[in-house]
Amino acid sequence: MGVFDFVKQGVREMMIARPDNLKHLVVYKHPDQNFPFWSQLTVDSDECAVFFKDGKVVGVLPPGRHTMSTQNIPFLNNIVNKFTGGDVFISEIFFVKTAPVRSVPFGGPIGDMIDPLTGEQVVPRIFGEFSLVVTDPVRFVVGYTGQAAQGDNDAVLHWIKGLFMNGVKTTLGELCEVEGKSVLQAVSLTTKLANAFVANAPDLNEIGVRILQMGQFNLNFSEDDRKRLVDANAEIAKANRGVKVAEAQAKAKQFELDQKYKQDERYVQNIAGNFQNYAAGQAMIGAGQGMAQHGMGEGGIAGAGMQMAVGVNMAQAMGGAFQPQAQQAQQQPQFTPGGAAVTCAKCNTRQPGGKFCAECGGPLAQAKKFCTGCGQETGAAKFCSNCGTPAGAVAG
Repeated sequence: MGVFDFVKQGVREMMIARPDNLKHLVVYKHPDQNFPFWSQLTVDSDECAVFFKDGKVVGVLPPGRHTMSTQNIPFLNNIVNKFTGGDVFISEIFFVKTAPVRSVPFGGPIGDMIDPLTGEQVVPRIFGEFSLVVTDPVRFVVGYTGQAAQGDNDAVLHWIKGLFMNGVKTTLGELCEVEGKSVLQAVSLTTKLANAFVANAPDLNEIGVRILQMGQFNLNFSEDDRKRLVDANAEIAKANRGVKVAEAQAKAKQFELDQKYKQDERYVQNIAGNFQNYAAGQAMIGAGQGMAQHGMGEGGIAGAGMQMAVGVNMAQAMGGAFQPQAQQAQQQPQFTPGGAAVTCAKCNTRQPGGKFCAECGGPLAQAKKFCTGCGQETGAAKFCSNCGTPAGAVAG
């Protein structure tokens, strides 16, 4: 080894950092496990350094430049190689990204599923990208990637992508059921699908990972699946149109009935007085129309006679409807012009005035006497107290 090679090797041992060409890796394991006292460890702003010895976590260093000495970093006492006089540390160092890892590709068939709207069995395919972040670097290395050196993100994230694809199938079916849409129509629900994929992503806390958001993605189908979905959606759309037309017609008919009811109600209140009278009147109108029709068309005199009978029955019904009012009129007190006759309150016999009833002998109410001059009631007085006219005088 030449002098320059010796110096170059010494500098490399004194400087510990992730190489520039490997900055994109989620996890990078430093190839050397031995590093000297006072060497410089550089941790980028989007990562942290995790130290392992004998399969156990020794410590974690945040972003920055760190001088490797036990005075500056106490946990280094646990990795000092005592056989070298305490001037060398022995440890595995993992650089783990703590900033979001974007543009993680995923894709492929998500497996057989039944379209919630059409009932067709199809195999959707999805391709796209998502971003994730390592929330617990220690748990991520210990519980997921292991302490073997990893050389690419696809190998590190392979299991996470598989879990995500399983969640896509379940989420797609649930969203279609909630929205009442086919998986074919769900293609247009890009934003809702993206949010649902993130919200329903598998729980990755056990390995210290969380999916942040979806990037561009594409949901598609084979030609055969697409054609069956299009045809099934067309049949459902046609059936739905028929239902909507029937609903519109039913609403229009109900509106017509409501208007007729309100019109009849106003008529009853303002003219007929009650529904019984209104019904009798409608029947009479119908009878009259029928008579006119039979008179002009088929049926002749026989039809007219039948309609006349119906009219008579309706008239009798109306007469029955108004009968209580007639009885009330008969029960009102009867008055005779001039006040000469009275009605016995006991036997209702009508007779000229007197003190007793000529029919039953009951007392009669005396007829009132009025002045023939001014019309004022005089009672038993001999002269009118208003104008002085003698009682019983003949009106002039």
